[in-house]
Amino acid sequence: MKLDPKALRYMSNEDFRVLTAIEVASRNHDVVPEALIIQLAQLRGGGASKCIGDLVKRKLIASEKSQKNYGYKLIYSGYDYLALRTLSKRGSVMSVGNQIGVGKESDIFVVAGENDEEVVLKLHRLGRLSFRNVKQKRDYFKQSQSPSWIYMSRLSAMKEYAFMKVLYEHSFPVPKPIDQNRHCVVMELVDAFPLRQIDKVGNPGKLYSDLMDMIVRLAKHGLIHGDFNEFNILIKEDGSPILIDFPQMVSTSHPNAEFYFNRDVDCIRIFFKRRFGYESALYPKFGLDSNKEFDLDVQVAASGFTKKDQMQLEKMMEGTDIQDENDDGADSVLQQTLSSDDESVISDSQDGHSDQDDGTSSEEEDFDEADPDYIIEKDRLGNTIRRKVG
Repeated sequence: MKLDPKALRYMSNEDFRVLTAIEVASRNHDVVPEALIIQLAQLRGGGASKCIGDLVKRKLIASEKSQKNYGYKLIYSGYDYLALRTLSKRGSVMSVGNQIGVGKESDIFVVAGENDEEVVLKLHRLGRLSFRNVKQKRDYFKQSQSPSWIYMSRLSAMKEYAFMKVLYEHSFPVPKPIDQNRHCVVMELVDAFPLRQIDKVGNPGKLYSDLMDMIVRLAKHGLIHGDFNEFNILIKEDGSPILIDFPQMVSTSHPNAEFYFNRDVDCIRIFFKRRFGYESALYPKFGLDSNKEFDLDVQVAASGFTKKDQMQLEKMMEGTDIQDENDDGADSVLQQTLSSDDESVISDSQDGHSDQDDGTSSEEEDFDEADPDYIIEKDRLGNTIRRKVG
């Protein structure tokens, strides 16, 4: 999926206000009616309708007709712009360079960060054609309901950043995490090559041992990578490995932990036998070599990506429907809901956004739980909202 940030500089605050209104309303609507967008954006003089037309022309949103109504839908290009605007305001991404990687779940770009330093921008893009084909071939979802790929991508990015941050802080060989917003993760650019591109190594036995030791070390810290293979291992010039790609990482307390652990081990054994002709009778075994000594999985939960988030992402990846069973009063809730990061739809500020970058809105901080006129609750994305009684 192409990322074209050129139009970003020409977009007005009103454009982003409308775009964010659609983002917020998408939490409870597959197709957002124009009337709701206008209500949330709160622009005067019909400005919201003009912005909607401009956003459609720029292919940041899509018009769509459902069985019940006609409206608009946020697509990845619009979500890219929301994330890029936030990251640029934080100084994490100042300009976008070339695309250096593409996969079934993500696009990877070299970007300029603070002080023009080259860093990596990874955009999670769950819901590509391969995933949609799986959904069609396997009756995971009810026909009347569908998963929010954008929301899944946001959870995936949150998970990757949380695990990468904890691993980096404990001296694991991973890229340095820099920032995360929505479905985007910014990280250090590592000068290395993917293991799958390497045909010969000086000492395959040492590299094999280093990788197996890394699997064991992760397990002793309470974690299993879940996708430990030649695609997610980088080799530096000195031969040392760097581990990347963490959306499938799980805790050793996971019900299927032994399966994921053994799969990681088998991936390395099979690859080394096939590529380097190296085979060893020594390899780690779950239970014998994975006794937990540290609780990094607990630290990840404390960092913001909770066990509830983990379970929700796993259920969605397995095909469990994510639609909330109770959407009663959704429109009234949306009027009090702020977007997931620092873009405030309901705001008195001139440019339509909050200055806070930590994902906490100023309105949320002002909630008075003792106020009898309001109910404090969580929306379907886990954000704290306030709904007026009656």
